[in-house]
Order: sequence, then structure tokens, then C-alpha cells
Amino acid sequence: MKKIERYIIILILLISYLPVHSQAGLRPRGDVDCDWKMTINDFSAIIDSILCHTKYHSFYNYACDINGDKSINIADAIMIIDALLGQELPPMPSYSGTMPVLFINTEGYRNIDSKEEYLHADWWLDNMGIEGYESIGSSDNPQSMQIKGRGNHTWLSYKKKSFRIKLDSKQPLLGMHNDRHFCLLAHPDDHYAKLKNTVGFELSRRIGMAYTPDQEPVEVVLNGQYIGLYFLTEKIRIEKNRVNIEEQEDEETNPALITGGWLLEIDNYSHEGLIYFRERNNGQNWYDWIWFTSHSPEDLSTEQRQYIKQFLQTVNAAIYNPCKINNEWEQYINIDSLACFYIIAEIMDNIEAFSGSCYLYKHRGDSTKLIFGPVWDFGQAFGRLERTDATNFEYFVYQECSFHTHWIEEIAKYPHFQLVVRKHWREFYKSDFNGLDIDQFIEDFTNHIREAIKCDAARWSRIKLDQEAALFKNYLHSKITWLDSKWGINANIDIDGQEIDP
Repeated sequence: MKKIERYIIILILLISYLPVHSQAGLRPRGDVDCDWKMTINDFSAIIDSILCHTKYHSFYNYACDINGDKSINIADAIMIIDALLGQELPPMPSYSGTMPVLFINTEGYRNIDSKEEYLHADWWLDNMGIEGYESIGSSDNPQSMQIKGRGNHTWLSYKKKSFRIKLDSKQPLLGMHNDRHFCLLAHPDDHYAKLKNTVGFELSRRIGMAYTPDQEPVEVVLNGQYIGLYFLTEKIRIEKNRVNIEEQEDEETNPALITGGWLLEIDNYSHEGLIYFRERNNGQNWYDWIWFTSHSPEDLSTEQRQYIKQFLQTVNAAIYNPCKINNEWEQYINIDSLACFYIIAEIMDNIEAFSGSCYLYKHRGDSTKLIFGPVWDFGQAFGRLERTDATNFEYFVYQECSFHTHWIEEIAKYPHFQLVVRKHWREFYKSDFNGLDIDQFIEDFTNHIREAIKCDAARWSRIKLDQEAALFKNYLHSKITWLDSKWGINANIDIDGQEIDP
């Protein structure tokens, strides 16, 4: 009789459970069927998962991966048999205790495998005794929420997923403003010590954008399994403490009300309900069309759709005026918000800034302008520098950009916009970069997440925190120095390299 067959026969005869020693709120190692015990049912679930014909074949059911090799195979089945026979399992990745922990249990411990379907869930937040954070609820007195997946490229391409959560009641999570709507962002594509969004958001605050989403690092335990370091982030939406504009009703038809407020996004993912038109009249490619998503209102009446599409087409026509001393486009776009938004994108070399996740909003009224912001996704920040010489900089608005930026390449040709960019740059550089205190901000942040990163790496992939932070700072300083040579007090060239008056 083969060894594996003997194991199975012995296992079937087993009645006792494996003794468990784990942190509060964590399921036993190997508890695949989520009954908070380890039995022969867990072995059966793992076998089914290996054969890929049950609901257990999901990377969210972390207990299936007994040996921690980031895959589910026969080695895991053998290890759980050994464990039930008294052998010790490898340690389960667990939280660090150096930052708050968010515990979430979905109804029936269901896997979160949809971006459309919300699951009901219980949750509580343990501050782990850390000063400055408040605990909310407990395992004995949990709160209620709904949770679903979120993201586009990251949802499809990475095993560590992001989520959208909607609390049943407003809560001041981790010191943020009372609200119900948050995102749990995994940032699996950030290979720079999780600094991309962190620094991008911080620069946005420092340059004075009207609103920048708040975020706080938090460790997450989902259905009793530790899933790593996340960033609890305010979702961009119309609220007094977020995008503070008038909110209009879905399906509104009143001409006086459909002028605003609008919360829009220049989008690069096709979906039902897009507002789109040809951006470049002589363009023949798909990227010569510009797509907008309306986040508020969401469900548009015929009147709303006609109004906003006509308004955006009017803006587009003004931008593409061949006479670059004609500043008609400034009647429709708040130039200061655009200049600041653009400066942050250039500092971070965020080549996706004007192709997707590019938010803009409009107050109510026929004469109100589009305001750029808030900043959001810095996943592509410094991406070009990974493939090219880090000292060979250029503006990301250059022609044939791989992300096909919208509007900014044309607007950058206007001398007045160039002057406004230089004005904001000089003020920003003088106040925020002469002392280079951004380095201290980065150092404080990396020290804050240091132990949590180690725990996250035990579940996912290991990172070299200090080396990644140093590389990020090098890119950041290099780009800032380069931009100051173009826009600073001693520079007299514009974005296209033409001489202009200081």
C-alpha cells in the first residue's frame, strides 16, 4: 500500500481535532471549510481545491495553502494529514501588533470574488493599544458592513485584491472623518515601499488641492485569515468633507439643476454608460476618443447626458483651438487646479494621470468651471524609470505616450498655461522642497509600516523596504531637480522648450 493511501485510511479513522494555539480572531491553520476547527472535512476541501472543481479553489481561502508556497497542491494535502496525525504545521502569517487591525467576517465566510455583488459582513477595528487610534466594536459586539472587490488591472492581475466597503453607519475610522464609504487598497503593483500613493497624496495636500483623500495603513484579517497590510482610503465621492459640491439627483430633468454638481472621471476602461466623443478630429485610432464616467450622478436622464456631453465637447473644441494665444478654454477649466494637478503628476512621473482615474468636478451653474482633482491612482508612477535611464527625464505629455494622455498634451502648448505652471511650481518648490523635508516624511512612514511589511511579506512576496524607499527617494529628487531646471527661478523655457519671458 502506498504511503499516501495509508495516510488517508488513518485519517478517516481519526476522530480528535488538532489542538489550536492562535491569536484572537484567527482561524486554525488548515481550517479550509471555515468551521473554526480542523477535521477530515478540511482535507476533503483541499483535495477538491486541487482538482479545481469546488468553491474552495480560490486564493482567498488561504488555509488551503498549508505549506505557504503560494499555490495549492498535493503537498498541502500531505501536510494537513501529517498535522492531523500530530505533526506541527508551519506558522500562519499573522499581524504585527504595531498598527490597528481590521477584522472582517463575510456572511457564511464567503469568498469575495465579485466587483459587482456586495456581501454582508461583520467587522470590528482593534487599535492594538496604539495611541492615536480608537477601537470600534469587538468580536463579541461586531459592526455591520457590505464589501465587494474593486480595481481594474490590479483585480485581474494580482492575487492580493483590493476591496470597497460600505459601513451600515458612519464611523470615524482611524481618525478620518465620519463616513460610510471607504476602500481597502492593496497596492500590489507598488514596488517602492508602498510610497507611490502615500507620497502622491502628501504632495497633493502640500500644493493645496481642494481635497485629497485621506488614507491610513491597517492590517486586515478576513474570515479569520491574515491577508496583510492594506491602506484604508477615503472613497472619492460628493460629501462635505470630500468633494464638497452640490449633489444632483439621478435622472434629474430640471434644466436649472443639471448644470451641477458633476463628479466625473476621464476613464480608460469601457463600460455601460460611458460618455464619449472623438477628442482629435483627424484622429483615426481608438485612443483619439475620450471617455468619461459620471460618478455622480450615476444614472443619467436624457437631459443630463445631453447637457454634460455637450459641455465637454465645447471644452474639447476650445482646447484644440489652433491659435494658442486664444485662451477660451480657460472659461471652462479652472487653470490653477489643472496646473497643480499636472505638477503633482510630473513630479511623480505618473504617465497615467490624464488617461484614467483622472477626476474632475463642476459646481452647479452655467458659468462654473471644471476643477481637476482629487488625485487618486499613482500605480504607474516612475514606471518609465524602471525601463530607462533614471537621469534621462522628459515630460510625460510628450507625443505617443503609451497611455495616450487626454487634453494635457494640447493644453501644455498654451503659453499662459506654461506661465501658470511655473508660478505654482516656484511657490511650491520654495515652501516644500528647499528643506527637502519630504525625506523625513518618507522615513517616518517607512518606520511606521516596517513590522507590518514583514508580516505582509510572509503572506505575499518579500520586499526590501529600505532599498525600495531609497530608490524611490532617488527618483523623486532627480525628477524634482530636473523640473526645477525647467520651471524654476533660473529657467526661461516652456514645456515645449521654447523661450518665454520669466
